[in-house]
Amino acid sequence: MKFITGLFCLLMAITLQAQKLSRTERKIVASVSENAPEAIRFLEKVVNINSGTLNLEGVREVGSVFGDAFEAIGFESRWIEMPEEMNRAGHLFAEINGNKGKKLLLIGHLDTVFEEDSPFQKFEKINDSTAHAPGGNDMKGGDVIVLYALKALQQNGLLDDAQIIVAFTGDEESTGKPLSVSREELIKAARRSDIALGFETSTGFDMATVARRGASGWVVEVEGRRAHSSGVFSERTGAGAIFEISRILNAFYEEVRGEEFLTFNPGILMGGTFTDYDPKSGKASVFGKSNVVAQTASVRGGLRFISEEQKESAREKMREIVSQNLPQTSASISFTDAYPAMGPKEANLELLGLLSKVSQDLGQGPVEAYDPGRRGAADVSFVAEYVACLDGLGTMGSGAHTPEETVNLNTIEALTKRTALMIYRLINQPAK
Repeated sequence: MKFITGLFCLLMAITLQAQKLSRTERKIVASVSENAPEAIRFLEKVVNINSGTLNLEGVREVGSVFGDAFEAIGFESRWIEMPEEMNRAGHLFAEINGNKGKKLLLIGHLDTVFEEDSPFQKFEKINDSTAHAPGGNDMKGGDVIVLYALKALQQNGLLDDAQIIVAFTGDEESTGKPLSVSREELIKAARRSDIALGFETSTGFDMATVARRGASGWVVEVEGRRAHSSGVFSERTGAGAIFEISRILNAFYEEVRGEEFLTFNPGILMGGTFTDYDPKSGKASVFGKSNVVAQTASVRGGLRFISEEQKESAREKMREIVSQNLPQTSASISFTDAYPAMGPKEANLELLGLLSKVSQDLGQGPVEAYDPGRRGAADVSFVAEYVACLDGLGTMGSGAHTPEETVNLNTIEALTKRTALMIYRLINQPAK
């Protein structure tokens, strides 16, 4: 009797879920399920091609595999080369052009943090639900979700007259410089779109990203007067470079720290008679003696912010602190931009609402906004100025950027269904 009651409840739940989906949407869901084993095989194939950012041929090869797959479902693909001096492979763009519904930009990346000399190279199943996979979670799995969501729509004849641009960059993990070149095509695509969906790692069925903090670098350089340590604090010798840089960092901590979503971190600190820093390797060398007042010091760090206004306010406070020098010292601070902020715009929250409705209609539960203070920067941030954005729509897993990276194979089908229905509903909304 208990078995019959339980079976009845299950059948009722399935029936109620089906009532929330249109006949066409049920066909989309069925196509995703039919393609699910193929999607896992495709993921294994692209994971087993090393595409560390600096393995240019590997990045191009993964791009070629995806490019062929997109062309097989009616997209026109192109490879965008980067200038040779940038030492970056380029980007894959695939596109269909039409006038129906919202114009979509779907963002992923082909490169991983695992270069050719990494011991972590191959897709390996741990069990039926989990695989160790270099870049499988961050973010070839997200790329596969994009491909197979679009494939399900194409198999049901639902992409006719839609405009969808797929942009898979080849240098997200170590962005090519200058940004004006490496992100030029991505921004151009955003200017032709209404909505951008990013497929970086998912933080769970119940979370999506409506805001990401931006990233900026900063460097403080200090000069002091080299002299015998017996003269430190005297009018002639002053405080020395190390005391001055210590004052600056302490003042940053005391006077700039505290705003929500604003963080700044000193990553490497040097001080002594002579210092030298190699930005390519991140290594530094220092010479100094305990009986000599330090004549030079420097610190390099990062700044995270939720808006351009917050970034500029923090920078101004830091400049003011740096200008208030101890005796016989001088200091300067410089900033470099990396990723802009993706602020929590109202349009982003509306997209979240649509995703949550899709998820509930699929029986996957509601989706809420993830804490932007816990997410790093990503390519979607470059287009946030131009379009409504939602990110974190990729695969689930653990250990990204480590030799223990895993991808949850059991969730790929469900997340692909969610993506396919989200895209279907968006391309059937009224255009601008």
